[in-house]
Amino acid sequence: MDPYGNDYNATLSPLDKRKAEEKKAEIEKQGKLSGEAAEEEATAETLVQAAQEQGAGTPPPEKPQKDGNGENYITHLTDLRKSLVKSTIVFLLVFIAVFSTINLWFPYVTKGHELVILGPLEVVKFYMTMSAAIALGLSLPFLCHFIWQFIKPGLNENESRFIGLYSPVMLLLFIGGVAFGYFIIHPLSYEFLLGFGAANFDIMVSAQEYMRFLLMTTMPVGLLFELPIVALFLGSIGLLTADTMKKVRKWSYVALGIISALITPPDFISQLLVLIPMAVLYEASIWLVRRAERRQGQAAVAE
Repeated sequence: MDPYGNDYNATLSPLDKRKAEEKKAEIEKQGKLSGEAAEEEATAETLVQAAQEQGAGTPPPEKPQKDGNGENYITHLTDLRKSLVKSTIVFLLVFIAVFSTINLWFPYVTKGHELVILGPLEVVKFYMTMSAAIALGLSLPFLCHFIWQFIKPGLNENESRFIGLYSPVMLLLFIGGVAFGYFIIHPLSYEFLLGFGAANFDIMVSAQEYMRFLLMTTMPVGLLFELPIVALFLGSIGLLTADTMKKVRKWSYVALGIISALITPPDFISQLLVLIPMAVLYEASIWLVRRAERRQGQAAVAE
């Protein structure tokens, strides 16, 4: 029985009261933490939904693209290797064919001149060198075609059209220059030099010296005959005009005379025989560049 006479108004001891307050505080704390956790969870769900909605309208990130410079470089090297291999194969096949038929073309090279051999190895050297020179000339169209296949992807439309149009003309000019040297410059200069020294010397021409003289009077002339095409190309890209060629005509003739002296034997006849067609080709180049300029002007007006 309650000593105070009232069970409902029983007074808690200080210790029990303290425990009750701690328990109440703990309950309130747990409730507060639960509310914060629920609030944080709701906030997280809201952020996730917003991110999903934003991601639905945003395109996926692009994958990093590989740098194509390395692949292009390898591709160019591969194409160059193929062109070199094909050119080498063609040259070797033509060389074998020329060397195996040496008795057929040899009289056309020597033209009936009596040549001497100064040693046993000079025969092989002479045959090999002449066969290589003839094989290079015969395989030149194929080599130009392989070079054209290699450089064509890197050219713009104008350059590609120019080279494709004038490549046959370049080949014909080169052949014409070699033929001019073989049929005109070489025999005239050769006979002149032999006659010049026959009065005081017994002349014996070695096969090696004859071959060197023949190449000197044919191959450089073929390259010089490319002057009109070079002038047209420089004019097409804006580096040369017909008026400029007219202004420097005198100095151009001096330069052509120096070039003729460098690439021909040291006699006046050979130099004069080369200089005359070079002057004609220079004047033809002026006319061709002038004509090309008129066509470009008419095309610009029409546009």
